[in-house]
Amino acid sequence: MSTSGTPRSGGQRPAGGSAAKGAAPRGPQQRTSSQGARQGSPRSQGPRPTGNGPARPQRPAQRPTQQGLVRPAPKAKVRKARLLVSKVDPWSVLKMAFLLSVALGIVTVVGAVVLWTVMDLTGIFDQVNDLLAQVLGSEGGSFTVQQLISLGQVASFATIIAVVNVVLLTALSMLAAVLYNISSTLVGGIGVTLTDD
Repeated sequence: MSTSGTPRSGGQRPAGGSAAKGAAPRGPQQRTSSQGARQGSPRSQGPRPTGNGPARPQRPAQRPTQQGLVRPAPKAKVRKARLLVSKVDPWSVLKMAFLLSVALGIVTVVGAVVLWTVMDLTGIFDQVNDLLAQVLGSEGGSFTVQQLISLGQVASFATIIAVVNVVLLTALSMLAAVLYNISSTLVGGIGVTLTDD
């Protein structure tokens, strides 16, 4: 006799059905509680240490600057430039040489007058006159150095020398500039090194 035809009572449920209902998906409350438990776990909080060693405290990104310390300014490099004087303007050389020669002529005239005055004040001319009187004797008469070399004669002679020097120095400077320009085309000129102090 088979018992398959007997009806099952409503209160009895198959074991598989109860197991299936027990494994039913969880509700929203159970999900939120499980998520809260995960979030509240101490493992999820804080940065995870890297490596096998113990966790190290994080250092600040920038160290606080020390106030009151001033860094010295870096020393600038000395710049050098090598240049060649390949040409000289003859007209500028002429003007400069004329000006310097005129200044030298003025110094010559003033120096000659001052020198004669100092020799006269110190008595050098008197000593020379006494020496000439002893050497020449009575034949020399009343000859003095002041008659031969007077202040006017010294000034005029110095002026003539100054004028000649102005002309000669100006002409020679002009000629030297022209010769330098000609020779610089062959050898390249004079080298000059310039530096920054």
